[in-house]
Amino acid sequence: MEKNTAHNDGHSMSNSVIGFALSLILTILAFGAVMWGVLPHDMIMPVVVILGVLQLIAQLYFFLHLGLAPEHRENTVYLILTVMLIVVIVGLSLWVMHNANVNMMPMHMSTSDAMLHQ
Repeated sequence: MEKNTAHNDGHSMSNSVIGFALSLILTILAFGAVMWGVLPHDMIMPVVVILGVLQLIAQLYFFLHLGLAPEHRENTVYLILTVMLIVVIVGLSLWVMHNANVNMMPMHMSTSDAMLHQ
């Protein structure tokens, strides 16, 4: 009879509950930072971003089981490679579109000048 391998990697149901509770608390704090007006206006965005990053880390650890432990390293490497691939593809696409925009539409020429050159 095979054992259930879903929880054999050191993560139990209690860890899932901890992850859910932590995510819920961080969401409420981010919502509160915007709605309750307890923070200065210029601090709202940095606080929400920090809370979002903390929630991302909590979800990656508790739900996707990513971490530095030996049994988690393979998943972590896959995530890092995927993020790097997305950054390269999106970054290069934005670079190509920006260069195409700059080189295809010269800004030093007015519309009337462009019409005269036709």
